[in-house]
Amino acid sequence: MNKDWLFLGIAIVSEVIATSALKASNGFTAWLPTTLVIIGYGLAFFFLSLVLRTIPVGAAYAIWSGVGVALISLVGWLIYGQKLDPPSLIGISLIVLGVAILKLFGRNAT
Repeated sequence: MNKDWLFLGIAIVSEVIATSALKASNGFTAWLPTTLVIIGYGLAFFFLSLVLRTIPVGAAYAIWSGVGVALISLVGWLIYGQKLDPPSLIGISLIVLGVAILKLFGRNAT
């Protein structure tokens, strides 16, 4: 596996952790989740900046945001008990499909 794709994976997971902790931070009043938010977003943007040296920004951001949406929806369902109704699942599926099309068929996706 190319290290840039590993770095993109780390950026995505860091962003999902930070976003999950953002809900738990209760408006930045809980110190542990707030610390996770700061560290998570810091790592996410650091690793995304490394990725952008070799992967085009459009492709990297599409993958980062698409996979992030799918994962944070899963976290919301598993941890926070949020409901995923059929329209939500269809929308998330379309986002993931769009990312896959960009990656597989886009000329700038590397």
